[in-house]
Amino acid sequence: MYATLLPFLGACLLIAMSPGPSTVLIVRSSLRSRRDGFMTVLGNETGVFIWGVVAALGLTALLAASQLAYETLRFGGAAVLIVFGVQAIRSARRGGGFEVAAERGPSEERGWRSYRAGLLLNLANPKAAVFAMSFLPQFVPHGAPQLPLMVTLAAVWAVFEVGYYGLYVWFVGRMRRVLSRAGVRRRLEQISGGVLLALGVRLALDG
Repeated sequence: MYATLLPFLGACLLIAMSPGPSTVLIVRSSLRSRRDGFMTVLGNETGVFIWGVVAALGLTALLAASQLAYETLRFGGAAVLIVFGVQAIRSARRGGGFEVAAERGPSEERGWRSYRAGLLLNLANPKAAVFAMSFLPQFVPHGAPQLPLMVTLAAVWAVFEVGYYGLYVWFVGRMRRVLSRAGVRRRLEQISGGVLLALGVRLALDG
């Protein structure tokens, strides 16, 4: 296990450094507040851990083998991305952007909304499930008990990414005064919305 841990963490770092829809959502939430950004991270990593456990139980093999289940989840994930993208673009057009979103509702309620958004975005991605199924078994030593070790690796993966994306939240919080200016804020909303829309369309079209 100890001999496996270092290369596993290196692989986790490379995965986290690859930009994706979760990164876009985390940055956008962090511009509202650090709490919202961190709750989005926790939601996303809850999804990572769930997919890791599902992979350990062998259930993602059923997802990969079932064309109907995979396509249903794929189109559902595409719809989630497109909805998030449209919300960002509408926010930019209203001109209220992050400040309006930050003032809407109690802090605890907004935090849970951010958590649910991060969780939903991760769980709605069938490629995350299939990736977990192919990624985690590579780091299980021959002869080791697969189920407990894969669950442990999934937990390590999620905790590692909490720390990694936590740096994003901290950095965006430090830059928030500059990034929250009206023109910059509107442009960031447009960019994040466009990226999420493009990813959603790509997921829908990518069989």
